[in-house]
Amino acid sequence: MLELNPVKNVWQLLRDNRLSNRVFASQNDIVDHCCDAWNTLIDQPWKIMSIGQQYWADGS
Repeated sequence: MLELNPVKNVWQLLRDNRLSNRVFASQNDIVDHCCDAWNTLIDQPWKIMSIGQQYWADGS
């Protein structure tokens, strides 16, 4: 199925690689981990570009 919301792919990437299988101590802990995951992602522009290069995105 064609994904029309690429931001969902960003959140899936963050969940799969940085935020899953954790027990958070508090709401602030959740926010801190999300910020760390986001900052790690934005330091990797090639990763961001690869999210948009899914097989369906290039017309294949």
